[in-house]
Amino acid sequence: MSFRVLETQQLEVGFYKTTCFSAESIVRQEVEKAFFLNRGIAAGLIRLHFHDCFVRGCDGSILIDSTASNVAEKDSPANGISLRGLEVIDRAKARLEATCKGVVSCADILAFAARDATELTRGMGWSVPAGRRDGRVSLAAETVDLPPPTFNVDQATQLFMRKGLSQEEMIILLGAHSVGRSHCTSFSDRLYNFSQTSSQDPSLDPRFARFLKALCPQDRQGNINPNLVVPMNGSPNLQDNSYYADILKHRVVFTSDETLNSNSETLSLVNEYASNNTDWLVNFAQAMVKLSMIGVLTGTAGEIRSNCRVTNS
Repeated sequence: MSFRVLETQQLEVGFYKTTCFSAESIVRQEVEKAFFLNRGIAAGLIRLHFHDCFVRGCDGSILIDSTASNVAEKDSPANGISLRGLEVIDRAKARLEATCKGVVSCADILAFAARDATELTRGMGWSVPAGRRDGRVSLAAETVDLPPPTFNVDQATQLFMRKGLSQEEMIILLGAHSVGRSHCTSFSDRLYNFSQTSSQDPSLDPRFARFLKALCPQDRQGNINPNLVVPMNGSPNLQDNSYYADILKHRVVFTSDETLNSNSETLSLVNEYASNNTDWLVNFAQAMVKLSMIGVLTGTAGEIRSNCRVTNS
């Protein structure tokens, strides 16, 4: 399923129709090849686009490598080993440079790939407004703009609103947590070190907590292997409204997800989307379009990087 997006003031659906007609199909082919080898890559590509847009806008800055004099976004604690899908973007870019040299931006490749990944996990697709240009700056320090999994509902809402996204759009976009996986270290405090009065978060469903502890055990020193991961839910390769049902059952891994139970307005929306998968799918596609237009560079701003990992010399 998909719907059509009209042109915006800054970006345009079909932007490459005369300059690189095959741009979107090339990206789609590379995403499909990666997905059929590893279905988990879809969640990684959606997250990669989200993490790019929340720092400096949707400018492909998350793809830039660190140098001896600069730690880039991708190597910040908020990203680091949790990023997936970078090699898919590299392969798509290499093909596009061979076909339409200097035409398609890395930022647009990220936007196309997120849409394709959503469709491959049975979500609803959308027409991607394109015409983004690539940024030249990537700073690990600026990833403080990314919402951490420990935020409560008010903190998360304020952060999303600073990006021009409403609380409802935040809740819709968080539904992407129906796919993918999480590193145990992102939520282990809820299992072993929650507060001075309770080692385990009392809001966690007890059976779910036991399940998570089995997958995320502590060693004798109380540490957890940073490479251990768990699925976000029972169907981590299927994008659907199961995330909202999991919230109601207190079976979500992040505090930022569980906290949606604590507010009457957010809980009302959680109930609404838990009971209507189609509404969430449609609204998620629309929210992703809005997300993809945060802080875009267009016209003569920025550049079209020939290699997504480095700025042009």
